[in-house]
Amino acid sequence: MSTCMENTDWDFLLQFVSEPLEMEFSDVPERPVAERTRSAVPVQVPTPPDSFTSSPVDPPAEEDTLVSVSTTFFPGAHIQSHPPDVVLLSSDSIFFYVHTRALLRVSENSFGGLLPLSSKATTGQLGPVLAVPESSTVLNIVLHAIYDMPCSHYSPSFESLATALSALTDYGVSLKRHVSSSSALHSLLLSYAPLCPLELYTLAASHDLYDLAVPTSSHLLSFSLASLTDEMADRIGAIYLKRLFFLHFGRADALKRLLLPPPHPHAATNDCDFTEQKRLTRAWALASAYLAWDARPDLSTNAIESALAPLGDQLSCEHCRKALRDRLKTLIIQWSAVKRTI
Repeated sequence: MSTCMENTDWDFLLQFVSEPLEMEFSDVPERPVAERTRSAVPVQVPTPPDSFTSSPVDPPAEEDTLVSVSTTFFPGAHIQSHPPDVVLLSSDSIFFYVHTRALLRVSENSFGGLLPLSSKATTGQLGPVLAVPESSTVLNIVLHAIYDMPCSHYSPSFESLATALSALTDYGVSLKRHVSSSSALHSLLLSYAPLCPLELYTLAASHDLYDLAVPTSSHLLSFSLASLTDEMADRIGAIYLKRLFFLHFGRADALKRLLLPPPHPHAATNDCDFTEQKRLTRAWALASAYLAWDARPDLSTNAIESALAPLGDQLSCEHCRKALRDRLKTLIIQWSAVKRTI
């Protein structure tokens, strides 16, 4: 009897399960620049009819409109003590709530001539709205730079960062101030140096950002100057191109000078006189000439040690082996001290 009742109970519960459960797991997407929120936009109500006509029509209910608003620059963000007083609308219809005072404080051309507000601005329920040509990704970088806020958590691409620098220039914002070595935007740009050093160096050179070009140049030591095209050279400019050439040629010449002196000879002994020590001098000259022939500015200390240290295997004199070790140690220290940046 109890078994029959249990089956009935299970049948009663299972009748509500019409389809099997399906659960899907996916990777967490990158944080978006904006999110959709509902904004009540009232629909215009028609003029009430005269009293002699039929009964007035009830006004339609308000409609909810989805509006994409920045996840950082939204009305209740409290970025500053006073509320935002202007809205920037990106080319892909994302709203950024910002402060006129903050934009004018850093701009030398009234934020591209858009401020103070004029007839160019559209005033509506969302407040004064200024349409700008930049996409939300680029505008987000621009505003983070203006407000001196990091935006690395958005993981913008290098192309977006390069476009944002041009946009900052168009809006009269000083790049030397907002892309200084202590700024968050400088650190974000520098993170791309190992990935695209030539592009970043070109970007820094085109905007005369010396503090950005210097650390980036160390990643160009392995770059072949012969592969530099006319277009690249034109974008880099004469000054920064000369600095890059001098960096490469200077390190190559320094390596040749450092390799020239042979190990210091020791006092003659019964087993190793000065004639015998000339074997080490000749071996050093041959090995160093091999390195100097293809003197690369990015030559590592490990490569130098691998080429010169085996010379000691052919020496029977302990004094000569010590002289070789001391000379090699001095060479590595001197090469490590040679300037690696422009």
